[in-house]
Amino acid sequence: MVKTASTMLPLGTRAPDFRLPNIDGSEVSLADLSGGKALVVMFICNHCPFVKHIASQLVSLYNDYRPKGVHFVGISSNDISTHPDDSPEAMKIEAKTQGYQFPYLYDQSQAVAKSYHAACTPDIFVFDESLKLVYRGQIDDSRPRNGEPVTGADLRAALDAIVSGAPVPEKQTPSIGCNIKWIQGSEPEYFNPTGV
Repeated sequence: MVKTASTMLPLGTRAPDFRLPNIDGSEVSLADLSGGKALVVMFICNHCPFVKHIASQLVSLYNDYRPKGVHFVGISSNDISTHPDDSPEAMKIEAKTQGYQFPYLYDQSQAVAKSYHAACTPDIFVFDESLKLVYRGQIDDSRPRNGEPVTGADLRAALDAIVSGAPVPEKQTPSIGCNIKWIQGSEPEYFNPTGV
């Protein structure tokens, strides 16, 4: 397991467009998720212990902030030829097991992950109502086996600021997780596992 950090895409970046298949058989685009106070784009997957560690908190975050006008989407971009546990069929099972109510999309070509400069799972991006990036990084300080409780504190602080019309603090901590499993030979130039 290689620990990899977020690339920390520059704040103010406009959300890259996408249209991807959802586990329910529909297609979901960026436009379908716009129009709210914020959009949380989460690069996650089924097998990663860092994602499993926070999965119930992702459900809590959705339940707490969706009624406040915040949209959520999960995107899995892993190469399923090497990681079949992350296949679309397995994504359906994982979503049901964890209680995910947000769209859970499959990025087979990995083009969407690359357009967001996603590097790890989880990798979290928050865009405001104009789809400009205002937060990226960890949901909180908790990691598997570090003893810190999973509270979602960092992401909650960002979403609370957006919902109340306050500025999101610019001091943000990168997420740490498993590296995205790139199709062999197609690793993006920005990808640089930290080994931390």
